[in-house]
Amino acid sequence: MHRIALNILAAVAMGFAASGIAAPQEPLILAVHPYLPPAEIVTRFTPLADELARIAGRPVTVRVGRNYAEHIDAIGTDSVDIAYMGPVPYVKLVARFGKKPLLARQEVNHQPYLRGVIIVRQDSPLRSLADLKGKRFAYGDPDSTMSHVIPLRMLQQAGVAERTLAHHEFLGAHKNVALAVLAGDYAAGAVKEEVFQEFAPKGLRALATTPPVADHVFVTSAKLPAMLVASLRRALLQMKDTPKGQAIMAAIHPNMTALVPAADTDYDSLRVILGNIASGPR
Repeated sequence: MHRIALNILAAVAMGFAASGIAAPQEPLILAVHPYLPPAEIVTRFTPLADELARIAGRPVTVRVGRNYAEHIDAIGTDSVDIAYMGPVPYVKLVARFGKKPLLARQEVNHQPYLRGVIIVRQDSPLRSLADLKGKRFAYGDPDSTMSHVIPLRMLQQAGVAERTLAHHEFLGAHKNVALAVLAGDYAAGAVKEEVFQEFAPKGLRALATTPPVADHVFVTSAKLPAMLVASLRRALLQMKDTPKGQAIMAAIHPNMTALVPAADTDYDSLRVILGNIASGPR
């Protein structure tokens, strides 16, 4: 059966060649970490995928990772072609697999930095991070910048080692954290600023705001041709200049104002934070 299938594929390819029609190319894969529900991510990134398909001259499919670690592995092993990555996943990618071609870094409200919020309910008696000792705390994913890594460092600096919490748990996505805190299942949790702004009117309050770190970045597989990488990079950097490009960015993040040039050194300060966490109290 295997030989028959190969013969069929060969015959199809020969048919395209004989007719002068180019054989259809495999779709490029645009991979995104599961920071929101998968259906919402596909909706947000489909306009970008359609535009990248136009530039590349071949289909582009949006793929949502099962978790952050799997997402890092997928781009690290060049199993996907383009990836949208949070700051911590990007740093871990480079540490494990080496540098990948960078396309652009996200800019929100004219600032190329990401912020997060440690949240509590509006009616919570908690007023400082130090008050979290003995309380239940909700994180998103272990590799999430603003739903675990930076908040963990903030708790350390406030004298709240994880072992002093009554319980902590990873709920997968930022919205899961917001909903769990609203429901009273956890006294506090950590989310990206965008999710806090969405859920604040429903009864959340900011207990603390994270320091800024370099925002999300688009990277590519090392296997993509250099000319294609250059075309994709140019297209992303020019998005801010057209109404169509602005609409594509707004679909991904309602407050995205531009995609700007990215360099690996943009994430050096985050590498220092990760080192401090590793040596801090747990």
